Amino acid sequence: MRDSQKTARLQQAINAVIEQQLAANDPPEMRLTLARLIAQGLTDQEARILIGHVVVEEVLQVLAAGQAFDPARYGRRLQELVNRSGPNDL
Repeated sequence: MRDSQKTARLQQAINAVIEQQLAANDPPEMRLTLARLIAQGLTDQEARILIGHVVVEEVLQVLAAGQAFDPARYGRRLQELVNRSGPNDL
């Protein structure tokens, strides 16, 4: 499998996580963060890219550091996006 195919599959997996969490409204911070980022002027796609970064950070935290998934930490990271997002963050 080529790198471009691996990248595309990874992006699809991240998008699937976002979609599942939005559909389930779990965590509720996911939907709130998406709405707030869009209200700040980001497009839906731009907001999802930023949210995807948080998803990846959390997965890496769990896998690389051997830490358990922490829903509160994840929710805080999502909320923090609203405070730090801007055109230069993409």
